[in-house]
This record gives sequence, structure tokens and C-alpha cells, in this order.
Amino acid sequence: MGRGISGLTAAWDGLGVVCRYDKPTGTWIFICLHNDKLGPPTGGTRMKVYPDLDEALLDGMRLAEGMTYKWAGIGIPGGGGKAVLALEKPLEGEVRTGLLHRYGELVESLKGSFRTGEDLGITTDDMKTVAERTRHVQGFRDGEKVNPSPFTAQGVYSGIRAAMGVVLGDDSPAGRSVLVQGVGNVGAGLAKLLADAGARVLINDLDEQRAAALASELGGEAVANGDLYGTECDVYAPCAVGATLNRDTIPRLKCKIVGGSANNQLAEETDSARLRERGIVYAPDYIINAGGALSFALLEQGVTDGDEILRRMETVGQTVGEILTEAERENETPVAAARRRVERILRG
Repeated sequence: MGRGISGLTAAWDGLGVVCRYDKPTGTWIFICLHNDKLGPPTGGTRMKVYPDLDEALLDGMRLAEGMTYKWAGIGIPGGGGKAVLALEKPLEGEVRTGLLHRYGELVESLKGSFRTGEDLGITTDDMKTVAERTRHVQGFRDGEKVNPSPFTAQGVYSGIRAAMGVVLGDDSPAGRSVLVQGVGNVGAGLAKLLADAGARVLINDLDEQRAAALASELGGEAVANGDLYGTECDVYAPCAVGATLNRDTIPRLKCKIVGGSANNQLAEETDSARLRERGIVYAPDYIINAGGALSFALLEQGVTDGDEILRRMETVGQTVGEILTEAERENETPVAAARRRVERILRG
């Protein structure tokens, strides 16, 4: 049926899409519900200016499917869902608050069939604003909204260590080189964990001044944007936008492992085979970046101690290790091993 809202929705294998146009701000809201086999669709809310509505809806659909795999992959009873607020232009102040309130009312109208938290473009304070209108925002502790970034970073760190153990025979980051692409809250947190463990940390960000400042703080090295994919390292950790692993970049990579916090790191599924052909081991993104989602699930289960939640992020590393070991044993890509694991869990 082609592209467009109707064509994309008809071609999708998800449960459906809740669509609303917010007239005061010119924002399109898409709540994509992919799967509820293990529990209510649950996933973050993304706010972004997109080039067109098709891209916004496709982003929501892909992310919702990724959440289905994320929850199942780490053994948490949740379903796949994601929301996208496709802006005409960046919003601030009362205009932004108004949109978030109306969005919260829409989430509340779904009566718990969609639960959400922060994602790209949404801050912890934004989610507190949404929570003023709905009970279905995840991640509160003692009445305060919890920032999931430290838990996501800890989970990625655990996953990288597990991958090192499988691929390099030693899970210690000491003396290993790790290139962190994108040093927002999660990427910067990951870089600090690695530096504290003795890794040689290479820092890249679109904002090269930010990269240089963090590299100086951590005793690492800044990598210019033009040198990113050709820089030699043990681990490449994409922590910014998706689709950085593609037919153009993969031939240029000089790493042994890929593992980072970005969603949808592969531009297309065949990129997993391209990585394998080059001898590069890929930790599937929806597994290694599951720490933030896991932290919210633990909070809902009554685990409120921050240090205990950080310790529980070892679950992410354990799962990454199991998937990479199975892929090695079965002579297949980690993506194939992870997909089989998820499908086995979804079948019950």
C-alpha cells in the first residue's frame, strides 16, 4: 500500500497505532502498540522534529517492536510500545507544558494499556509534567521521577564487559580501548565507568567541544567526527542516534566488538551479517541498552534502593554473554541468537 499513515499501519505487524493531532502546537502524536503477550505495551516517549510524518511513524513502529524484544530478552513482563511526538519546531515554556499535559491525558485515556517513560528529546522533568495528567508514567521513587540514564549506562558497561569476556577472553576493561560515540547522559556516564575501570576511552560527539571537554576530564582522547569510523579500538559503543551500522560504515570499522546504548543501531537487518563477515561481534542493541527499562521494572516490583538497582544491571551483562556464547556455538549472528531467545519466550 506504500507509505503514509494508512499504508504504514496496514503493513505493520503490531497491535495498532493511536494517532492524534495536537492543533495548538502542530504536533502529531503516535502511540505505537506492538505486542501485549507478556504485559501491557510499555516504552518511552520520544519528542523530535522529523523530516516528515512517515519517518516519525516508522521510528515509533521500529522502537515499539524493539521494546517487545527488549522486555522479552531480559525476562521482564512487559509488552512492546513506544510513543513519538513529532514536532513542527522545538517547544519551550508554557507551550511545551501544554502539549505534555494533553499528551498525558491521551495516555490516561488508554486506561493502562500503554505505560511510558522518557526517551530521546524528553527530560525527566518533562515526564513529571506528563505524570500530572496520567498515572501511567514509569519510574517514580518516593514520589520523585527517577532518571534512568545511570542505570542504562551501567547496563551497557556490564554488557561490554560480558562481550569482552566472550570475545577477548578477559572481561576487564583495563588497558582496552573503547570509542564512545555520543556523550549525552548515557554516553558520558558509560565513558566515566570505563575510565574508572582503567580503559583507554576515546570520545566522539557531534559537538566536538563537548567531546574534547569530557576527554580532558577523563584523561581520554577526543575523536573528530571525520575520523570516527576509521579509528582503531577494541570496542565501538554507539550511544547517539540509530543506524550508524550500515553498508557504508561497517567496512570502515576497526573494532572487535560493537555494544552501545543507541536504539536501532543496524540500518537494516543484513548489517548483522556484514559485521559477522568482518569478524566484529555485535551485542544486540535492545539487550545491551535495557538497563533503563529494567530499572523501571525493578521500581515497580518495590526495589527502591539505587545501589541495589545498579547491582541488578548485571542481568544485562549476563544476558549479553549468554547470547554471544550461543551465537558462537551455533555459528550464527548474535542477532539471530537473540531473536530465537525472544521468540522462545514469547511462545511461552
